[in-house]
Amino acid sequence: MEEGTKSKKTVFVGGVADDVDEAALYESFSTFGDIIEVQLPSAATNPNQDEGKHRGFAFITYGSSADAQDAIDNMDMNELRGKVLKVNLARPMKTPLQLGGNRAVWESEEWLKQNLKPLSQSGGVQARTARSPNDQDKEADDENMEE
Repeated sequence: MEEGTKSKKTVFVGGVADDVDEAALYESFSTFGDIIEVQLPSAATNPNQDEGKHRGFAFITYGSSADAQDAIDNMDMNELRGKVLKVNLARPMKTPLQLGGNRAVWESEEWLKQNLKPLSQSGGVQARTARSPNDQDKEADDENMEE
């Protein structure tokens, strides 16, 4: 199945109450069509923690995009166990390249290929150790003169 097709069949459900589980979501949303999958992401960052808490949102994948649209039309802004749900089409996660502002420019392969020089040409450690002792003595004299 193509990724674009799958995203049109998957709905995002926000505002899920703490006492709602996958079975409750399946029961509430199955009236709109065949459900392929219900995902309720866990809030536990540590695998040893209690798995009972979730992050307050879910993803429900339907067999057809028409069923997904029916669920959106009927469940958006409706209440489930005391909380108002926000239901819309799920969007794919942004990749790190799309985020842009959170990454340093040198983390990009393209930037490294364009701007990175071999260490011997960059004036790095090898270039310093390759200098003659006379050059190092001149630098030391220059530094003493500045003081």
